[in-house]
Amino acid sequence: MTSAASNSIDIRFKGAQGDFDLDVDFSIPAKGVSALFGPSGCGKTTVLRCIAGLERMPLGRLRVNNEIWQGQSRFLPTHKRAVGYVFQEASLFPHLSVEANLRFGARRGDGDNNGGPHFDEVASLLGLAPLLQRAPSKLSGGERQRAAIGRALLSAPKILLMDEPLSALDPFSKQEILPYLERLHDELAIPMLYVSHDLAEIERLADHMALMDEGRVIASGPLPELLADPSLPLARMPDAASVIVGEVCRIDEKYGLTTLLVDGVELIVPSLIGAPGTRHRLRINASNVALARSRAPEGSSILNGPVARIVGGRKTGPYQMTVFLRLGPNGDGAPLLSRITRKSWDRLRLKTGDAVHALI
Repeated sequence: MTSAASNSIDIRFKGAQGDFDLDVDFSIPAKGVSALFGPSGCGKTTVLRCIAGLERMPLGRLRVNNEIWQGQSRFLPTHKRAVGYVFQEASLFPHLSVEANLRFGARRGDGDNNGGPHFDEVASLLGLAPLLQRAPSKLSGGERQRAAIGRALLSAPKILLMDEPLSALDPFSKQEILPYLERLHDELAIPMLYVSHDLAEIERLADHMALMDEGRVIASGPLPELLADPSLPLARMPDAASVIVGEVCRIDEKYGLTTLLVDGVELIVPSLIGAPGTRHRLRINASNVALARSRAPEGSSILNGPVARIVGGRKTGPYQMTVFLRLGPNGDGAPLLSRITRKSWDRLRLKTGDAVHALI
């Protein structure tokens, strides 16, 4: 399902490595964060290595915007592909300071003068300014990985490849580095292809996702749509969730509440997360969404009860239902998931097409 559009990255690789067969054909936007998600051994890293030119399949086609990197009679070697590659381990030069490691990346890509981000910009975005004179051995795991990301960015890449960059970090270091990755997403125009088997990371960072299994891409599209697709296994996972983006329209400083507008529907978040006009991503766990025929009564502590339309329902195990919804009275808003008991589904006589209140 490739595209001839100039604002896409079109990827096609087919071939075998021993007993493993890879056969992928998909496109990702040439902006924002796209994720490759799937179980271990499904071929995610192999796809990244093919994009970087580190692996070569018998059949390969790679177009970054309108530039052909690989085709029927063309194969750009790795050193001529404008890629930044961040591995699971930081792999910094141990004899160089953080600053020298960063400037090595800038030298390779002429990052300050070839359309890439400037040294000071990268150091600021990744919080590296206080660390520039340190040796890699004096850094925490999260700090080392931030330096490795900075080095890759300063090579002026046309795509940043990130191969499970947080998998070697402890939970505290992961929480330390995730806000920096969000800043890169918000402030840099370089597209990123992010590999992970941790769905929570992807829900927090990605705009687009390609879902892989056994060497194939079984679905590709905007992240919110894939998370709520009844035909995919994501919505049936125990921690299934929806991801939606809203714009702050009102804040309540007295009670520490923020109201966001999502496709014309107001949702209240129990935190002061930003000023009016700013956009924010919300993750809503399916188990935190109850359904009702009428809005929550005044005696309830639930603040959110927007109208939504049921677009589908599926059994999840013997006693639960996953309900697929769209916000808004006409069901034309953002997708939302609800996990309820089968008894509730039957007692409320719910069915596809019904209008309900989603009690969040």
